[in-house]
Amino acid sequence: MININILILILQVQNFGIMIKENLTAYFENAILENWDKLSLQDYDNGGLTFGEIGNQILRLHSLFKEHGLQRGDKVVLIGKNSAYWGTVYLATVTYGAVIVPLLQDFTPKDIYNLVNHSDSKLMFASEFICQKLDFTKFEFLRTVYYLDDYAVAHDYTTDFIAFNNDISPVDQAHFKLEHIANSEIAAILYTSGTSGQPKGVMLNHNSLAANIRYARANMPLESGDRIVSFLPLAHCYGAAFEFLFPFSKGCTIIFLGKLPSPQVILKAFGEIKPRLILSVPLVIEKVYKNKIKPTIDKPISKVLLKIPILRRFLYRKVLDSLKVAFGGEFKEIVIGGAKMNEEVETFLRAIGFNFAIGYGMTECGPLVAYDGWKTTRIYSTGKAVDCLEMKIDTDVPGKVAEILVRGENVMLGYYKNPEETAKALDADGWLHTGDLGVIDNNGYLYIKGRSKSMILTGSGQNVYPEEIESKFNNFPLVSEVVVVSRNNLITALIYPDQDRIKNQHLKPEQVEKVFFHYQKRVNEELPAYMQVNKIEIRETEFEKTPKKSIKRFLYE
Repeated sequence: MININILILILQVQNFGIMIKENLTAYFENAILENWDKLSLQDYDNGGLTFGEIGNQILRLHSLFKEHGLQRGDKVVLIGKNSAYWGTVYLATVTYGAVIVPLLQDFTPKDIYNLVNHSDSKLMFASEFICQKLDFTKFEFLRTVYYLDDYAVAHDYTTDFIAFNNDISPVDQAHFKLEHIANSEIAAILYTSGTSGQPKGVMLNHNSLAANIRYARANMPLESGDRIVSFLPLAHCYGAAFEFLFPFSKGCTIIFLGKLPSPQVILKAFGEIKPRLILSVPLVIEKVYKNKIKPTIDKPISKVLLKIPILRRFLYRKVLDSLKVAFGGEFKEIVIGGAKMNEEVETFLRAIGFNFAIGYGMTECGPLVAYDGWKTTRIYSTGKAVDCLEMKIDTDVPGKVAEILVRGENVMLGYYKNPEETAKALDADGWLHTGDLGVIDNNGYLYIKGRSKSMILTGSGQNVYPEEIESKFNNFPLVSEVVVVSRNNLITALIYPDQDRIKNQHLKPEQVEKVFFHYQKRVNEELPAYMQVNKIEIRETEFEKTPKKSIKRFLYE
C-alpha cells in the first residue's frame, strides 16, 4: 500500500497541474493490439518477439505477481543488460500497478544491497552474471530472485517456490486486455547516479512517463514498423523513455544492443539495422567528429577548399553524405541529450546541415524538459520547454545566468523516503530546482551554461562555467578527458591524455607537457581574462565515473 507521505506528495503535485488525459497503460495496450503480429523487442544478433508475444508474456508475469500476493505500489527490482526480457519485465510491472526499480548493472554489490533494501522491494529480476556476484543473505525484504535471462528462480526466501509458468495458454488478439492504472499512481523509482553526491530515489508517477511519451509521439519522427537501436542504459530514464517506451507505444521494432556501447560497436549496429531515429549522448557524436571528420577538414588542402564558397559547399556535402552513411543512412533525426555538446562540433554539424536536435532533461522530469526539432532549433540551444511544463530562470534580471526552474506534468513526486532532499528540490510553489544554470531568450529558447554546483566564482566576483572551458580542450587530439576546477583560487585544467596517441606517436613525458602548454595557450587566446586557465595538471589515470560514464566531478573539486 502507498504510504501517507507519498500520498501527500501526490496531492501536492496535483495542485500544480491537471493530469493529462492520455493513460500510460492504455499506450502499451493499444500498441500491442494494433501491432499484434509485428516484431517488437529483439536482442541484437538474436530472434525477437512480436507485440502479441510480448502481450502474453506480460499476462504471465502478472499471474506470477498475483501468486506472490503483490499489491499495487509494491516494488520490483530490475537489473541487467538491455534485452527483450528486461523490457518485458518493465512493461509487466508498471501495467500491473507495481513500481519498477531499475538499477544499473554497473552498480557494485554493496550499492545493490543498499538500494534494494532502501526501496523495500519484494521481487528482483537480475541477469545471471549479476546474481553470481551477490550474497543473497544481505537482502531484507525480497521474497524471490528470478534470473532475468529466462525467469527461472535464482534464490527463494520462502517455502512457496513460485515459478514462472510459461505454459499458461496464450490469449488471442481479440481477448487481450490490460487494466488501466491511474496516472496518479507511482510507476518507477529511479536511483540517480549523479556526479555531485549520493544517489537518491526519484519517484515518477504514470503521468510523468505518459507525458514524456505523449510529447515524443507528437514531436519525434517515428512510425509503426520503424527500427530503433537501444544502446543507452535503460535503467536511466533518457534511454528508457526514448529508446524503449516511446517507440514501443508507436509499434516500432526495438533492437537492444546488449554490448558495451563503444562508438565502433554502435556505428556497426547502425550500419546493419539502419534505424529511423537515433538517440545519442554527445560523446558518441564528438568522437566521430574528432576521429573521422576533424582530421579531414584540418588538412591543408581542405582549409583552402573551405575558403572558396562553391568548393566549401562541395566539401560539406561530401562530409554530410559520409556522416549519414556512418549512422545507417535511413534516420530521420538524431536526438542528442544527457550532457552539453561541444560548441565546435555543433557549429560544424549545423553548417553542413546534419539533421540532429539537442534536448535537455533530468531524471526528476522523467526526463524531458526542453526540446526542439532539428529544422527549427537554434544553435547552442536545447530547445523550448515541452508542452506540459513551465520553465523559468530564477532571477529578475533579464539575460542573467541563473538556476533553471520547472514545474508541471513531468515533474517527480519527490525522493523516496527522503523528505529533506525532496524539500530542497521542490519548493512550496511546486517549482523543481534543477541545479542547472541557463538563460532563456525572448523566443523561449533555453541555453544551458553549466551546473550550479560546478560553477567557479573568481576573486573578482565573476562566474566561470567549467564546461565552456572543457569543451575547448576536448577539441585537441591529445586530450582524452578534462575537468576544470578551482585550486587555490587558480583555474586549473585536470587532463587525462589520450594514451593510444601518446603510444603511437612515441611521445615522451616532457613532449606531452609541451603539447599541453601549447593547448593552454591556444585556449586562453579564446577566453576573456577572468576565465583564463592558470595551470594544467596531467593525470596518469582516468577520472572516476558514474555508471552513466559521467565524471564524478565532486571528487576533484
